[in-house]
Amino acid sequence: MSNSSSISHFLLLPLADTRQLQLLHFCLFLGISLAALLGNGLIISAVAYDHHLHTPMFFFLLHLALTDLGCICTTVPKAMHNSLWDTRNISYSGCAAQLLTFAFFISAELYLLTVMCYDRYVSICKPLHYGTLLGSRACAHMAAAAWASGFLTALLHTANTFSLPLCQGNALGQFFCEIPQIIKLSCSHSYLRKFGASAFTTSLALGCFVFIIFSYVQIFRVVLRIPSEQGRHKAFSTCLPHLAVVSLFLSTAVFAHLKPPSISSSSLDLSLSVLYSVVPPALNPLIYSLRKQELKGAPKKLMTLYFQKH
Repeated sequence: MSNSSSISHFLLLPLADTRQLQLLHFCLFLGISLAALLGNGLIISAVAYDHHLHTPMFFFLLHLALTDLGCICTTVPKAMHNSLWDTRNISYSGCAAQLLTFAFFISAELYLLTVMCYDRYVSICKPLHYGTLLGSRACAHMAAAAWASGFLTALLHTANTFSLPLCQGNALGQFFCEIPQIIKLSCSHSYLRKFGASAFTTSLALGCFVFIIFSYVQIFRVVLRIPSEQGRHKAFSTCLPHLAVVSLFLSTAVFAHLKPPSISSSSLDLSLSVLYSVVPPALNPLIYSLRKQELKGAPKKLMTLYFQKH
């Protein structure tokens, strides 16, 4: 194939070589998808219907659940379809749409995690100003900014990636359309054009990471000065779920995209992509519900509300 104009489809990386393993991967992805749909769906329903959860923290958690659902629904169904029907094909336009959608949700998730960090910082370090700094209008503006920034980031990456001439075949070393894998097919010698968008996004991600680290340094300084053990435990219980989610998401995503080429392999790339694109959406609801008493009783409250209405 001489250039991208002659490419009508891409070949995704098969999850397994044998039929038995393909069906096993299908079942595993199905289980993870159902867990993610159930967990995030419960969070969205609980926050939407329970007025006691209409606080900034749970407002942002609802939006995080939406991004998790978007991430897993963008990549996993196609992978399950390919495993079930023993195929690798994805159309050129389908690949572009998948890349745009996944980049949108994954970028929005990073920005939302940063906003949630700010919420925790204000709650613990500036409690007297919490109502002023994080009123309903301010929360709506921050959530809208996170979604809009995610869309602009995704649009920039997609336009830059698919404007590159492709002449290295059409086989992708990933089970979904991922930016680094498509760039590997490029025959462009313009390094600025190939890696400019990546450098821009890396700078944004680094900025979010530095902000999160700085915020948690201030948070822990304040928490450790709380005289009562119960007060420290309550403060830590609101921060640890967010810190766990941030650590899982950033560590796997950063290593997947910035690891040295010398240690790159198909199996490692596949494992890392699953860790940052599939596992967090399924684990995030579990992490939050285990640490927050309000969410533990959400299923019972939802069932009660359902039977009261019917």
